[in-house]
Amino acid sequence: MVEENIFAGLEKILREQNRSEEDIQEIYRAYKFAEKLHEGQYRVSEEPYIIHPVEVAKILATLKVDKHTLMASILHDTIEDTGILPEQLGAEFGEDVLNLVQGVTKLDKYQFKSKEERQAENFRKMFIAMAKDVRVIFLKLADRLHNMRTLNYMAPNKQVRIAQETLDIFAPLANRLGIGKIKAELEDLSLRYLNPEKYFEIAQLVAQKKVERENTVKLLIDEISESLKRNEINAEITGRAKHYYSIYKKMQRLNVAFNDLYDITAVRVIVDTERQCYEVLGIIHSLFKPIPGRFKDYIAMPKGNGYKSLHTSVIGPKQKPLEVQIRTKEMHKVAEYGVAAHWKYKESGSIKVSSEDDIKFSWMNQMIELEKEASNANDFVEKVKLDLFGNQVFAFTPMGDIIDLPQNATPIDFAFRIHSEVGYKTTGVLINGRIAQLDTKLNNGDIVELFTSKTGTPKLHWLKFCVTKQAQSKIRQWFKKHNREEYINTGRNMLEQEITKTVFDENIKNGHLLEIAKILNYVSVEDLLAAVGNGETTLSKVTSKIKKQTEAAEEGQFVSNKKKSSYKDEISGLEGMLYSFAKCCSPVPGEHIVGVVTRGKGVSIHRIDCPSLDTIPEERLMKINWKNDENPHRTYVTSIRIICVDKQGMLQDILSKVVDCSSNIKSIDANTNKAKKVGVIDIGVEVNGIENLNAIINSIQSLPDVHSVKRIQMNSKMKTSLDLKETKKKKAKKKTE
Repeated sequence: MVEENIFAGLEKILREQNRSEEDIQEIYRAYKFAEKLHEGQYRVSEEPYIIHPVEVAKILATLKVDKHTLMASILHDTIEDTGILPEQLGAEFGEDVLNLVQGVTKLDKYQFKSKEERQAENFRKMFIAMAKDVRVIFLKLADRLHNMRTLNYMAPNKQVRIAQETLDIFAPLANRLGIGKIKAELEDLSLRYLNPEKYFEIAQLVAQKKVERENTVKLLIDEISESLKRNEINAEITGRAKHYYSIYKKMQRLNVAFNDLYDITAVRVIVDTERQCYEVLGIIHSLFKPIPGRFKDYIAMPKGNGYKSLHTSVIGPKQKPLEVQIRTKEMHKVAEYGVAAHWKYKESGSIKVSSEDDIKFSWMNQMIELEKEASNANDFVEKVKLDLFGNQVFAFTPMGDIIDLPQNATPIDFAFRIHSEVGYKTTGVLINGRIAQLDTKLNNGDIVELFTSKTGTPKLHWLKFCVTKQAQSKIRQWFKKHNREEYINTGRNMLEQEITKTVFDENIKNGHLLEIAKILNYVSVEDLLAAVGNGETTLSKVTSKIKKQTEAAEEGQFVSNKKKSSYKDEISGLEGMLYSFAKCCSPVPGEHIVGVVTRGKGVSIHRIDCPSLDTIPEERLMKINWKNDENPHRTYVTSIRIICVDKQGMLQDILSKVVDCSSNIKSIDANTNKAKKVGVIDIGVEVNGIENLNAIINSIQSLPDVHSVKRIQMNSKMKTSLDLKETKKKKAKKKTE
């Protein structure tokens, strides 16, 4: 019927879905109408503009939406970009199509007093259109998805802005509506532009493991299939890797490397009935050992967006842990298409829902009632308390910028998210135009206006109610810097009262208090006293160290933490043997380790995932373990790499984070890429174990201008910038002499 190449792909999908010839002709008529209006218009990619609305229609066709939604998707940019009047569009295609097109039409051509008003009106329009007719959101999500697929043609600054907005608003919206298919792709595409280094790293690692993963999954599928056939259960079984963004979030949340994740692959079993889901679960648990604490029953307790499935993790073939999802065909349809699987369409294109679905999605209908009560768009944003983004809160600045915060965040968290100086100088706040206390919990849609003063300073009691690590850290840093002498005096008085002034003076004189300061990872006695004074460390921790040290000194057994002999029994399996820690991977307590027998240098201790082990013969490897994973008397040097924004004060902020974690800095190597405005900072830090290291990484990662923080292999030649300068000075001096 249709000869146009642009429309051919959409027509193929429609015919595969057995759409009526009448429907296809109506959709084609909308295409010809839009093609004529968009004639001569091109996208940034230099493709004819009409390609975009047709691609949006293809995405929607996979959701099996009705004819009017597909027609509206092809026409969705005509009012905005071609100058056709709404009345003309309505006369040509009817009120239902017109309402859908108007529901997604942007408001950029209208005049607003401020960005805040524009933002509020856009949100009001989108949410109300969604509440009245959920097809508007299907259209909006499909439009955004195709824009993200072609984002590579945009300028870098626009790529970041659009990707962040997608991750903040549209991916959570797709998740709230249960459309997992679109949510996953939006998240992956957002990650590609917000953190390209991590995106392509994960993509490469997933590709590298593909063959191994497919072999393992095939063995598991074959074994499950045979068992299900014996039990006369028909099932469709597939395996796949999780999408990149979910892998990235899990790596961040657990603070682990890709190779340490054990459930990046999921096997899906689709059966006919709910009863069979539980039968299959029993069969799988009889075949493979289940991993404790990894079973979730979303059938008995579905997610808020209607998702149902059984999840379990088992030790599969080749001792590889794998996740298994078990669901019916109907559950799978809901998991993929969410709300689109629930809603039914009348011939007119309007929507009806069952009583069960009406209750499930009643949160959308409540917005219609709120709009009736609201006097304007800002009033509506104030009233709408939409639980759309789970544990996230999205508040607005007066200029309309979105600030994302965790649940229970306050105006103080909001202020520090904008900038630390704004946080320090905040004196009051207006929330939605009304005076509020600084400990007020923010809600979705709140418009927050901060009052600041040049002489304003943070208050210590803010720590009791602010919830973001960023705000808490900045407040503590400020008080450490400005109240240091006061804290030293307070700490000194507290310690003198506890152990008497005589004992205190003795410990100062014989250097024992300095030893204790270093054991607790403080550079000087003053640092230790300040930490006691500001509550960073406890008085009992210091006094117990003094007591133990005194007892050891009396028995003549006290050994400085600098002497290696006190740590000779830290490794189990190497008693009496000479050993050293490999600089290539710098293992720390809490990590799995292995010994490598060397020629003439004893045993070299490596992390079990050290790349250099690939070339070591198996007969030279020794099974060893840490005896004590939490020995505060012993420190180990390891290296981390920080990728961050190249701006003034960035290095100082990062070093402050390390110091806040009571760790010493052994080396620094900082480089910048001026063209990309990116800084790369390698830091060697002293830690007493993996928990201490993870705390440092998490603390640095909390800085808003830090892109990534990761462990790197130790470079024995790495020096600080100061070391390099000193070396150059010495060389120059020798030449002069």
